[in-house]
Amino acid sequence: MRLATIRTSGTETAALVCPSGVVPIAAINAAYRTSWPVDLFTLLAEGQFAEFDIWLARQGDIHTRLAERLLDPSEVDFAPPYRSPRKIWGIGLNYVDHAADLSEAAPATEPASFLKPATTIIGTGESIRLPAQSERVTAEAELGIVIGSTARDVPESAALSYVAGFTTIIDMTAEDILQRNPRYLTRAKSFDTFFSFGPEIITLDEFLATPAELPGLTVGTWHNDRLHRDNVVGNMTFTPEFLVSFHSAVMTLLPGDIISTGTPGAVVITDGDVVSCRIPGFRELANPVHGARATA
Repeated sequence: MRLATIRTSGTETAALVCPSGVVPIAAINAAYRTSWPVDLFTLLAEGQFAEFDIWLARQGDIHTRLAERLLDPSEVDFAPPYRSPRKIWGIGLNYVDHAADLSEAAPATEPASFLKPATTIIGTGESIRLPAQSERVTAEAELGIVIGSTARDVPESAALSYVAGFTTIIDMTAEDILQRNPRYLTRAKSFDTFFSFGPEIITLDEFLATPAELPGLTVGTWHNDRLHRDNVVGNMTFTPEFLVSFHSAVMTLLPGDIISTGTPGAVVITDGDVVSCRIPGFRELANPVHGARATA
């Protein structure tokens, strides 16, 4: 299952992404006389994400029945899947190669994790705004984990059963602020527009044949349509399953919470650039970069 949020008639509404087009959940409700939430975060928060996936599988080729209601994906205006998750966990230096870029040692015993506010969120096509307080901002493509059910003290072996799906992420860092003092990490990571995700949330079975293929998935940071750095999930120090388990022992993970699993490489971005996250099986996430916003 592939779900997204699209802009239509001045509102943002949840939609199902089918092989031949995009159909709003509101149109599905009208056709099947159902009452699924038309807000993607509500679908997650009310615990209906997995139920909706099962229901869809029972309907067969839903895109055939709703052919007249399908929207051309090239003409759809995708928004971020939602704008107010209760938690966004970021994972720093989860690839050894990325740590070497920063002349730092990769954490070997515990993840270098941090929290980001929801006010950082943008979606594909929206602008990354370079803050006036920073002269060196980097962008980092990452694989994102979307929590699907309440998780507390989850064993690593069961972690994926608490995951609704995965998404593409571009995380930003005001690197010069961080380099002045590592205690400035929260500020360096928390400027508005510093977290792009989407445009889709995809269940694991939609883009991989089996969970065993997850380590072979490639995550790439692209800069102005050129590959900057890529790596496979299997080269993470801490696996997605470990990250869910570890953080569920810190605080309860709630449906819609996001874990951004770390980048294979960060690229410096400047006004006029376009940065993107490309992962096989996912729609590309891309954002233009605009210069510092004027300050009073």
